[in-house]
Amino acid sequence: MEAITVSITQLAGRRVSRRRTAARAAVAALALALVTAACGGPSSTNSSSGGGAGDSIEATLAFALSSGFDPDNASSAVATAANQHIFEGLVDLDPITREPYLALAGSEPVPSDDGLTWTVDLREDATFSDGSPVTTEDVAHSFMRIIEPDDPAAPPLMAGFISFLDKVEATDESTVTFTLKEPFPLFAQRIAVVKIVPEALTADAAASEKFDTAPIGSGPYKLDSASAETGLKLSANDNYNGPRPATVKTMTWNTNTDGAARIADLQGGRVQAIEAVPYLNVDSLEGDYQVDEKQAFNQAFLMFNNGAAPFDDKRVRQALHYAIDKDQVIQTALNGFGTPATSYLDEGNAAYQEASTVYDYDAEKAKDLLAEAGVEDLSFELVTTDTSFIKDIAPLLVEAWKKIGVTATLNTVPSSAVYGELVPSDTFRVLLASGDPSVFGPDPDLLMRWFYYGETWPTDRMRWQGPARDEVASLLDQASVTEDEAERDDLWKQVLDIVAEEAPLYPILHTKVVTASDPDALEGFEGPATTGLYFLDTQRAD
Repeated sequence: MEAITVSITQLAGRRVSRRRTAARAAVAALALALVTAACGGPSSTNSSSGGGAGDSIEATLAFALSSGFDPDNASSAVATAANQHIFEGLVDLDPITREPYLALAGSEPVPSDDGLTWTVDLREDATFSDGSPVTTEDVAHSFMRIIEPDDPAAPPLMAGFISFLDKVEATDESTVTFTLKEPFPLFAQRIAVVKIVPEALTADAAASEKFDTAPIGSGPYKLDSASAETGLKLSANDNYNGPRPATVKTMTWNTNTDGAARIADLQGGRVQAIEAVPYLNVDSLEGDYQVDEKQAFNQAFLMFNNGAAPFDDKRVRQALHYAIDKDQVIQTALNGFGTPATSYLDEGNAAYQEASTVYDYDAEKAKDLLAEAGVEDLSFELVTTDTSFIKDIAPLLVEAWKKIGVTATLNTVPSSAVYGELVPSDTFRVLLASGDPSVFGPDPDLLMRWFYYGETWPTDRMRWQGPARDEVASLLDQASVTEDEAERDDLWKQVLDIVAEEAPLYPILHTKVVTASDPDALEGFEGPATTGLYFLDTQRAD
């Protein structure tokens, strides 16, 4: 893949102009009423912000805050977007271009001849937002708390992404040494998934729990307060000395799952940018606002309790996919802003390959599969998150399944309740939700490991066991050490084919992400192809 061969040094500090032409300008369930004031001292007086309205950016995101901020485990759309502003990795991926650039690393990572050791120099005088220096011990600790967690039975979410690492050590005051279990060609960009945290504030489980709601990072902004009901407040980190300094003094991120309310926030001037423009509103905003439309990995997926009959039979899972007219769903619920899934990867991904099993609409085949499985009068509760486009899709699925003799009743709740209460319960059977691990990186190894590797999704949520799951893990591990691109692509294709046929969790469609902003108020802003909003390099224009 081309991204692997790009020199990170060439990309360090790159500023991407993200304004469209002037023609378009005319966990879970923490009861997250988080109040994290004093997360890093008083609000910033960063002089680069200018004065007046230019001191602040206001935005409305489309998801509720449903996790904490500890970057080892943060998975909610709001927290992961915030963490891109609060924390740094040694290398980070630009949230818009997805290209790697040097963040806390002072120079490009250097491999040994055998690829089993990498060394990385730390950026000089890097400092956390509380004024404490970032040390090489902090860097080593940030990786080792994932590699060797306090509770090995409950590894952090990031553990599956860095399973190639054996140990990380502070060599001296400026250099960190990584020892790998085996060569890993994607090392230089994969280490971006680990954000560097202060060892003093995350030394044990109790400290880490507190840190989850009161994060301290070395990024350009710091978190001042957070609420599951209303959103976040951030301010500039005066101690930041990296390549992408804060451009405003403060940011206010409102959260609202109601699309009409987000539109009202933008048109009423309360905010300068909104996430997830309702598809029916896109045409009405164009001309007066900057509207960014991006094909995304972000997917609507069905996940099954693969350990409970009849969903332990892949023919039943396949039948429910074949029964869905995806083109009709996309036109009706998404107003055309999506593409039917022909692979786990979206067609915009550089490594996209069509899977051997494609679930084109075929109601008769769906009926035949149910009959082969010996299933009649199937009835179940369809759990869904309250994400806007998921709520729009859900009734269409219920109607489609009704045509093949299947009855589904809807239970729509916030994501925190879905993953904190309903999915873990013994009565859970089928989930319709959205997912976008591409916020952590676009490479297929990362994207497939998110759902199909480790324990959190395959074991705890899908209850997926057996030879197919084992083969997926084995193939991913083989691909991760393969330097030959053609061979690696072939191994990835085998994984894509297995997960398509097995469908323990599998996409119905990939969406287009639509973001809107006020070009008269923001300069340098562009909507991403992932969930979240990102304001690195964005300034107020007024």
